[in-house]
Amino acid sequence: MIHLQVSGKGSPIIMLHGWTASHREWSPFLDQLTPHHRVFRWDARGHGGHRLTQETVPTVQRMAQDLRNLIEHYHLDDLVAVGHSMGALTLWQYIKEHGCEKLRKVCFLDQSPKLLTDSEWFNGIYGDFDHDRSATFLSQLQTDFAESVLLLGAMGLNANAREKYRTGSRGLDKARQWLNEQDPAPLIACWESLTEADYRETLERINIPALLVYGGASNYYRSETAHYVQNKIANAVLHIYEGTDHSPHQWDRERFVRDLLDFIDASSHDK
Repeated sequence: MIHLQVSGKGSPIIMLHGWTASHREWSPFLDQLTPHHRVFRWDARGHGGHRLTQETVPTVQRMAQDLRNLIEHYHLDDLVAVGHSMGALTLWQYIKEHGCEKLRKVCFLDQSPKLLTDSEWFNGIYGDFDHDRSATFLSQLQTDFAESVLLLGAMGLNANAREKYRTGSRGLDKARQWLNEQDPAPLIACWESLTEADYRETLERINIPALLVYGGASNYYRSETAHYVQNKIANAVLHIYEGTDHSPHQWDRERFVRDLLDFIDASSHDK
């Protein structure tokens, strides 16, 4: 069962959260969105503190099928889809399988189309996160899930995140408590599927308006990643929020909701 929150009236928006997060990631934006839009927010399979009721592993392929099922169940068309991090990967998997069918516009937040780096690809995590480093991280997740997730964000490209981890912030303690309440097994399996994915060719299939929002001080991605995605999607609009981390929409909420609404309301001819 997929847990879903539906709010507001009007043209539909679905908002897909990041790995280990929940539908609550989008709560700060409801007041501005729901007067004119029907907002769909799910807890992705295996997320949100909901234990799996069946053995279906929450891979990115399974989540894309869940998205397809949701769209069909609610008879959605001309849908605006917003994906942050894992949510962006879910959207790319959906587009890989179905094209931009049922979608009117898409918004991707701070994500790379291929997480793992290699000798020819440097736009993944940290610009330096190869198969060996990924295998080490997977092993660490098995040992101490919560701390490993926190360290992935803390030991990356954002100096402020490293300092917050070193000194121990209130927000960090709250995140640790949340992560400790999760069932790690499905989330680890989900992560493994995310690192196996490669959507570089999928980007070129996106033939509808696309908004890109990236953190100028992202924990995981250099500015080259944002520009790579922009260059691969025809006529994509890129906003880099300087000084913000992997969640630029949370650090500059007013700007994000303004940018999103302007993007949704603009006609295709304005691009």
